[in-house]
Amino acid sequence: MRPLQPLPGAAKLAFGFLFFALFVAAWGAATFGGFVSPLFLASPLRMVQEGWSLLTEYNFSYDIAVTIWRVVGGFVLAAIIAVPLGIAMGAWKVVEALLEPFVSFARYLPASAFIPLLILWAGIGETQKLLVIFIGSVFQIILMVAFTVGQTRRDLVEAAYTLGASDLGIVKRVLIPASAPQIAETLRLVLGWAWTYVIVAELIGSSSGIGHMIVDSQAMLNTGQIIFGIIVIGIIGLVSDFLFKAANRRLFPWSLA
Repeated sequence: MRPLQPLPGAAKLAFGFLFFALFVAAWGAATFGGFVSPLFLASPLRMVQEGWSLLTEYNFSYDIAVTIWRVVGGFVLAAIIAVPLGIAMGAWKVVEALLEPFVSFARYLPASAFIPLLILWAGIGETQKLLVIFIGSVFQIILMVAFTVGQTRRDLVEAAYTLGASDLGIVKRVLIPASAPQIAETLRLVLGWAWTYVIVAELIGSSSGIGHMIVDSQAMLNTGQIIFGIIVIGIIGLVSDFLFKAANRRLFPWSLA
């Protein structure tokens, strides 16, 4: 229990499963024990039954695939634009002075507030949902990447200049490699936020997706299906998180993280 002392991999896994087990046990005690009405909170068993019904009878796997496509599409579009801009802002102070006030302003604007405008501009199809995720992600990534690049150790930059590197070479051979592991970590974190934006986008004017299913289930007071949809989002997010971490360790072995 010493501060910052690492745990063995098996112990971390065991503690992670332990908390999940305690959470499900408390949930089951509250519902099976009659402390909470089934109208407001379905039991774990009821949730599993409703989830199986969604998958076997209502083609919920299609809704899951559609939502994943929307998250990945909007997030990749945001990353393609945001990462180069963030690197430019972190590397060159002129670019930072030009863009930072607007980006700092824009990142406080909630993506959900743009939905009425986006419906007017792009309709209620896929473009609107991708744009909601894009707007919610792009400004966050720009600022976080710019901060990461700007925090590169100055001794590395000075050493590269001493060895004859050009200004552009400093960016390509020092700033980007030094910042790449943390940039990847930034993308991993913002991907989690993108899931909140896609559900908001699917709550309005959508005929498919996990958010659409949740709205339909709310109209029928089916808390089992609502909880199942939420858990599916959590599981997909957890899997993508582990995949991101594994990819980061493989792509950036020089990182100490």
